[in-house]
Amino acid sequence: MMLYLMQHGDAVSKAVDPNRPLSETGQARIRRLAELLESHGHRPSHVFHSGKLRATQTAEILAAALAPGLESEEMAGLGPKDSPDSLIDELSKRTEDMLLVSHMPLVGRLVNRLVGGAEDNVIVAFLPGSIACLERDEDQCWVIDWFLRPDIVA
Repeated sequence: MMLYLMQHGDAVSKAVDPNRPLSETGQARIRRLAELLESHGHRPSHVFHSGKLRATQTAEILAAALAPGLESEEMAGLGPKDSPDSLIDELSKRTEDMLLVSHMPLVGRLVNRLVGGAEDNVIVAFLPGSIACLERDEDQCWVIDWFLRPDIVA
């Protein structure tokens, strides 16, 4: 199973728009990332997001590029301050490749827990628009397959 964990793209500040949609730069970077992932054959079976506008927009761009016709869906437990526990339990029941679009600190804490580190240790330095790909092996152990930050894709 491949698990793509993504921090939403760059968003406008609350002062500009309290709903914090993706900025123009954030949209452009997510589109470029989606093109890169698609060109390398990454095709998640499901794309989930937190429900916050910036995560929803990020998930919609990625779903359209990686799995045309697949609608992104809101998933409980993907909020910035949610505990990774419910997600870890949910992931243990799944076998299909999936993409989760969420927020810091949750994405960082989830990677830490899945690869066996303590929740507060920094294993991967997420920025808005970063994505980590984790793979679960037949022993149910997770490893980081790769990681991209937006400045590499830009």
